[in-house]
Amino acid sequence: MKKQPRPGTSRRDFLGIVANGAAIFGISALAPVKAGAETFAEHVTKTDDVNPDEWFKQIKGKHKIVFDVTQPHEVFPFAWPKVFLLTNEKTGTPEKSNSVVVVLRHEAIPYAMESSLWSKYKFGEVFKITDPATKEASVRNPFWQPKPGDFKVPGIGNVAIGINELQESGVLFCVCDAAMTVNSAKVAGKLGLDAAQLKTEWMAGLLPNIKVVPSGVWALGRAQEHGCKYIFAG
Repeated sequence: MKKQPRPGTSRRDFLGIVANGAAIFGISALAPVKAGAETFAEHVTKTDDVNPDEWFKQIKGKHKIVFDVTQPHEVFPFAWPKVFLLTNEKTGTPEKSNSVVVVLRHEAIPYAMESSLWSKYKFGEVFKITDPATKEASVRNPFWQPKPGDFKVPGIGNVAIGINELQESGVLFCVCDAAMTVNSAKVAGKLGLDAAQLKTEWMAGLLPNIKVVPSGVWALGRAQEHGCKYIFAG
């Protein structure tokens, strides 16, 4: 069991523990933590002038749910919100009378970005995302504006599980700013690029109506405070 810092532990020792924790989570591209260094919070971008808590006030449905998407998980992060809406409609609650929130965080953040960034930065290879059509590392966002017939379920047929289609049904999508910061820095390090400029490019390439939140875990907490039940989606 991980020990907590003892009373009197120096700030330098504590920061060393934080650095080791970052290594465990694979944040190897970050500079070593040291006394006097900027805090992680100082690297998290303020995405707009609007209090991000305001966004969660849209959660007013009769039935409320939040899907936690931490990594690629085939079609499930997008199929499950649709199943939730369809089955609620079958039991008497129209789609837009429900509230569904999808939190894209950790290694699922590419789904929040346009296909041009997927091809340019090889997101399929970097994040281990397979294109459901080609069965190869994806060079596009397969869940943005899919073609009719791209997604079929045995016994049901075509299902509208594109991000744009789910948004039309009232599903709210947000993406973790902390994960954008960490992963853009990792990719920039491998390519010899400026991390801040790369993150700016990724932010500019976000899909319409994707809300940037301080962190995915923050968003999951806020969604549950607004009455959403939690489901892990990958």
